[in-house]
Amino acid sequence: MHKDWPAMAAELTGAIKEVRLGSPEVTKAFSAMARAATEAGVLDTKTKELIALAISVAIRCDGCVAFHSQAAVKQGATRDEILETMGMALYMGAGPSLMYAAQALEAFDQFAAEAGGQTPGQ
Repeated sequence: MHKDWPAMAAELTGAIKEVRLGSPEVTKAFSAMARAATEAGVLDTKTKELIALAISVAIRCDGCVAFHSQAAVKQGATRDEILETMGMALYMGAGPSLMYAAQALEAFDQFAAEAGGQTPGQ
């Protein structure tokens, strides 16, 4: 399960360059948005990178994990901060699953009742 994250970031940088050449206006706008989003404000840049890393995990984006891990290191994040951030990512990854599980059960119960089948709780 070990991946070479620095190599992945380097490979993606080349691929992203190709996208930038093909869609310069879109990628310029994306880069501007990234700068604006990560710029220190009420939250410092390190905190914003930790948030981005947690979201990267929750949405299962390997490239995002690579880039935001690298950025977290550059911003001075500690391993303990990463571990605490991963706790939030795990919580948020599991929490939505619980919410959708409840909705899926509710949907099943409604369709079953409509079809004259099982009633809730059976």
